[in-house]
Amino acid sequence: MAQKILVVDDDENICELLRLYLEKDGYTTSISHEGQRAIELVDEFKPDLILLDIMMPKLDGWQVCREIRKKSNVPIIMLTAKGETFDKVLGLELGADDYIVKPFDTKEVLARIKAVLRRTSTNEENEIKQVEYDKLIINLTNYELIVNGVQVDTPPKELELIYHLASNPNRVFTRDQLLDEVWGFEYYGDSRTVDVHVKRLREKLEGVSDKWSLKTVWGVGYKFEVK
Repeated sequence: MAQKILVVDDDENICELLRLYLEKDGYTTSISHEGQRAIELVDEFKPDLILLDIMMPKLDGWQVCREIRKKSNVPIIMLTAKGETFDKVLGLELGADDYIVKPFDTKEVLARIKAVLRRTSTNEENEIKQVEYDKLIINLTNYELIVNGVQVDTPPKELELIYHLASNPNRVFTRDQLLDEVWGFEYYGDSRTVDVHVKRLREKLEGVSDKWSLKTVWGVGYKFEVK
């Protein structure tokens, strides 16, 4: 079955260009020119990936991304004419999986789509991805964080980050490594988004157990320390 791509952009020419190349490459596409309809299409069309423009009337791409993340972990690639570091950081924090600056080459878009779909798909659908420590269960299959027996609401990227760290106990990761391995693409510039996610995780996890902790390795990055 062909994989489905939802294209969200108020520029009809860009949408039709992307549709042409995507369908030529074997994807099934759906188009939305405004944010609210895009949110509805997540349930109706059930896309495997979303190409989401930022600058749109009414609901912009940031707002659409935030609303989609409340109910779905579908991969999202942001499309924008803006290339400032702040935009990239905000997109990462809201749960975007990649970021393409206009004007773009359609071959690059197709390559990014394939890379993101490859990362987010799994060949072992029945495999339960879970790590457990004292008073802590991190389940990536169901996207659940259980602390002291209580499920704690956690955004997808926060949970993916703590799962990645806890799956590699006592290993130190740089911020750039975490952006590449958790967010899934190489990132250059301000890496404060990792610090923001770690801070939020600490608010949920600090003081829970003396057998493990989320540690800062000064001048390097972070690790999930197990004693």
